[in-house]
Amino acid sequence: MDKIKIQDLEVFANHGVFPEENVLGQKFVISADLYTDTRKAGLTDNLSASVHYGEVSALIDSYLKEHTFQLLESAAEHLAEEILIQYPLVQKLHLEIKKPWAPVHLPLKTVSVEIVRARHTAYIALGSNMGDRENYLNQAVKALNAVRGCEVRQVSSFIETPPYGVTDQADFLNGCLELETLLTPRELLDELHRIEQEAGRERIIHWGPRTLDLDIILYDDLVAEDKDLCIPHVEMQKRKFVLEPLCQIAPYKRHPVYGKTVREMLEDLEFSDGNKSGE
Repeated sequence: MDKIKIQDLEVFANHGVFPEENVLGQKFVISADLYTDTRKAGLTDNLSASVHYGEVSALIDSYLKEHTFQLLESAAEHLAEEILIQYPLVQKLHLEIKKPWAPVHLPLKTVSVEIVRARHTAYIALGSNMGDRENYLNQAVKALNAVRGCEVRQVSSFIETPPYGVTDQADFLNGCLELETLLTPRELLDELHRIEQEAGRERIIHWGPRTLDLDIILYDDLVAEDKDLCIPHVEMQKRKFVLEPLCQIAPYKRHPVYGKTVREMLEDLEFSDGNKSGE
């Protein structure tokens, strides 16, 4: 990916653990690598097709002057988020904040914090089989799009499917959406749980009835497993109510473990179901 560099921008601001640092202020030195596609700008010589490094520099300067943080880590985290939100053409950001002559009473030239933050693509499955199912799903899409650092890019149509696991319950309305997000998988899971709770979700019976069910199906090409979070979602390749709406918005997205596209997994499942029904 192409890169635009901002090197050693000096900003006088009020950040630090000690109270006098927040009052008197001091110099900070910021460098930023902005990863973006410069091809169109290079061919057209059109600034609107690129990232205006002067504007980004002004944003860095004003943001660090208008906010006060005790930790460099916090300053870097919030500044990186602001840059990525304000400049959608920036796909990834490498940010370093240096603090020259930090007050540690030792012959130290500088300390710094470096972070790398990027946009991620997640696919979320939605389901409901209680009350106004379509409204629950639509409200979930709106709520997720309203989360800072998140943007819903695509939403499938909603399909009615029989219940999975516990079959003695009402049919589900299911769908999938594509989400661009700055959140980590764990942070995203917390947001999904919050939205579920606001919709009245109660986790009483596993695979039981629910007003709203939101699951992370894929997150970039990440493969991760924890006690309450598994990416890709467990057995997604066996669930037609996931694959069918997902195929509408991401037919060629590949499973990071099995290597098959969503369309191929759906075709395999339909073929398998067809053979079973013919037995």
